[in-house]
Amino acid sequence: MPEDRDWEAYKVPPTRTPVSERITSVPNPVTFLQTVFNYVVDAPVTFVREWIERQQAKNKFYYYHQKFRRVPDLSECLEGDYLCFFEAEAQWRRDRMVDQEIVEIVRERLGACKQREGPNQFQNCAKEMEQLVQVTKAYQDRYGDLGVHGNARTCLMKQKHRMMEERKAQANASQ
Repeated sequence: MPEDRDWEAYKVPPTRTPVSERITSVPNPVTFLQTVFNYVVDAPVTFVREWIERQQAKNKFYYYHQKFRRVPDLSECLEGDYLCFFEAEAQWRRDRMVDQEIVEIVRERLGACKQREGPNQFQNCAKEMEQLVQVTKAYQDRYGDLGVHGNARTCLMKQKHRMMEERKAQANASQ
């Protein structure tokens, strides 16, 4: 390429199209409304939100690591102490959900063992099978026959009746 170009012959197009600015004595109402909105609505909301986020960052709360304190059992509540009754009921529901999850985890372990072992599942998964039998028996002893509307009081009565039957059977066996 030749070094001496004729710049007049090959003009470079402009990089941007020039914008003609209108100059009037009346201000643009859109920019005025945007400025008013920014200072009246957006700035305070943004300030409050950032302040709340800073406060939450200081006090992180992990709901999935929530630890509930153990409350007295329903049998330990005084007569007419309805707050104690409510707390015992909530504790019983949490215990029931935990026990359901334990049964489900043991069941999943047995299923995984059966899947892994294939035809040898009966001899190689005997430990998991025995554990599932123990866990389901314990769950059935505690929560069985309560139904969907079972609560801490009916569970306690069931436990009391079972203990009374065991004592009667023990007394009859010793005679």
